[in-house]
Amino acid sequence: MPDDLLAAARAAKGFMPDAEGAFLFERGVEAGRSGPLLEVGSYCGKSAVYLGAAARLTGTTVFTVDHHRGSEENQAGWEHHDPTLVDPDLGLMDTLPVFRRTIADAGLEDEVVAVVGRSVTVARHWRTPLALLFIDGGHGEEPAHTDYESWVPWVDRGGVLLIHDVFPDPRDGGRPPYEIYLRALEDGFDEVGVCGSMRALRRVDGQPGTPVSARTSG
Repeated sequence: MPDDLLAAARAAKGFMPDAEGAFLFERGVEAGRSGPLLEVGSYCGKSAVYLGAAARLTGTTVFTVDHHRGSEENQAGWEHHDPTLVDPDLGLMDTLPVFRRTIADAGLEDEVVAVVGRSVTVARHWRTPLALLFIDGGHGEEPAHTDYESWVPWVDRGGVLLIHDVFPDPRDGGRPPYEIYLRALEDGFDEVGVCGSMRALRRVDGQPGTPVSARTSG
């Protein structure tokens, strides 16, 4: 990864360790030669810099989907709340200005396209096959499973699904990312890589836009 972009990724506000960021970048380079990349859950842009660096090297585009109001765990009273990211007028989280500055400072505005809205709403109108899908949105049961059901069908055959914060031991972290990881295995994805809490899986069957499972949450 180019030194300037690595420095930008490390400087960005976020929760991704260096090794997992490098893993994300490497998977992005592998997939980027086949089509666009998309992440669900952008926060302040750290992961988008890793993916944007991959997009620059491969000539593709990263779409980042986030409502930028913060996940459940980012709200006041929770462990990962950052009061500097609260809009003082609205009293709501607003990570979009910081995200935009992160991408601008990294020089990746041509490679990274921010899509601002609820994941399920955006996915309802999405029609483009994805070479890589990175799920790192809300970690509660409903948002995690909804992100899975909304976006995984758009992973192209041979494309890669990455899931962050997968902890087999519940003492290490929340269960929903691990649950959707298990769903992917049940739905026929092959695991092709592990780094820390990140899992990479490949879609080996089906066509983009078609469901990978008949299961629904709830």
